Amino acid sequence: MKESAVGKVPVGNVTIGGPDLVLIAGPCVVEDPRNTLDVARRLAGICDRVGIPWIFKASFDKANRTSLESFRGPGIQEGLDILASVREETGIGVTSDVHTTDQVSQAAEVLDLLQIPAFLCRQTDLLAAAAATDKPVNVKKGQFLSPWDVKGIVGKVRDGNGLLVTERGTTFGYNNLVVDFRSFPVIRGLGIPVVYDATHSLQLPGGLGSSSGGMREYIPYLCRAAVACGVDAVFMEVHPDPDHAPCDGPNMWPLDRLEDLLQQLLAIRRSLVEVP
Repeated sequence: MKESAVGKVPVGNVTIGGPDLVLIAGPCVVEDPRNTLDVARRLAGICDRVGIPWIFKASFDKANRTSLESFRGPGIQEGLDILASVREETGIGVTSDVHTTDQVSQAAEVLDLLQIPAFLCRQTDLLAAAAATDKPVNVKKGQFLSPWDVKGIVGKVRDGNGLLVTERGTTFGYNNLVVDFRSFPVIRGLGIPVVYDATHSLQLPGGLGSSSGGMREYIPYLCRAAVACGVDAVFMEVHPDPDHAPCDGPNMWPLDRLEDLLQQLLAIRRSLVEVP
């Protein structure tokens, strides 16, 4: 298939949809100021060494947890304050989820990229509110949508200041997700930069009963395949100690193993004579 030209979306001091592969990374959730800043500093060092542009991600509120008792984060005000500190100290753009229309304007004062969770990708009012800000919007494709259904999202958001679509896997029976790699050229064929969410596509939703499981051991394989397919950015949740993280630990990548993986991904990116 022949793709349309892919638009370039500026986010902070990086551009997604250009020649460079971009990393969106950080812990699943804002845990506390010290931990969040520590992860951001370590990420900055890693990304500087390998030479990859990046954006810091952490959620101020995980509103779609499996259980009522699951850790959600500090909430919007404290969480945005911590993300603002990360942005000020590192000079790196920051992103987080927004779940309701009343969060959008407050979040847009701090965030460089507004992220729409997969379960909310068809919430018209939320998409319209995000598009009405001066910030680009990253919509995670719902686990229930085909790549072709993304056209509806494009129609709701594209008049804004930039749209990204993130592929994070499709529901395949109970407690399992699969990635259809046709999704990347299909969505890019709409002229939209595509992000591959490596960690959430290897999540096992509700797989541990009161929380989600995951298969982080497959992250390198799917990341390498996605980059070979020409994705514009890779989204990856990372943590210094995933096995003891308050949420999404089973599908997060260990921070001390990130540098080697990024080197592999950049080597694949350089090998592409022309991004499809």
